[in-house]
Amino acid sequence: MTEAGKPIKVERLVPKERHGLIVVLTGHGKGKTSSALGMVLRACGHGLRSCIIQFMKGDLYAGEWDGIKRLGDNVELFATGKGFCGIQGNPYPFSEHRANAQEALHLTLDKMASGRFDLLVLDEINNALHLKLIDLEQVLEVIRRKPPLLHLIMTGRDAHPQIIELADTVSEVREIKHAFRKDIEPQPGIDY
Repeated sequence: MTEAGKPIKVERLVPKERHGLIVVLTGHGKGKTSSALGMVLRACGHGLRSCIIQFMKGDLYAGEWDGIKRLGDNVELFATGKGFCGIQGNPYPFSEHRANAQEALHLTLDKMASGRFDLLVLDEINNALHLKLIDLEQVLEVIRRKPPLLHLIMTGRDAHPQIIELADTVSEVREIKHAFRKDIEPQPGIDY
């Protein structure tokens, strides 16, 4: 990094005390998963290890699956879902969606307990809870079991008020305009 050919001194901030944060990314706008993946990229830059568990995604290709592989061993991604329950002609019955979400919860607890990760993304967990694929008490148990230094990122629409209350940081992504409303199909690299 240079300014007019001169090197710029770049400082690295180091907190006096580390805290594992709970971050909730919710709302009806586009960008919740993208924001979480941005935090994973940033964590990689600091040498932190990340795990991403996708509760709803798994039936349609998403570019992050191959993009994450390029980050190497610092990131693991598990697409455990069968798509979005009850929309876009999804053929799977509720019972299969619930079974997959329950497996994702067990995987979450295993990955948290392993001590191998600094950041854990639970992608679309808010949707899974809202759709009753998992229960509030189960999500609260995940939060209770979170190791003190683990950052926990929870994405998806309709975050439960109790989850919002327990979070350290909450961002709501609001749709102002979306190409889909103009009948423009989802675009690779932007929408999936």
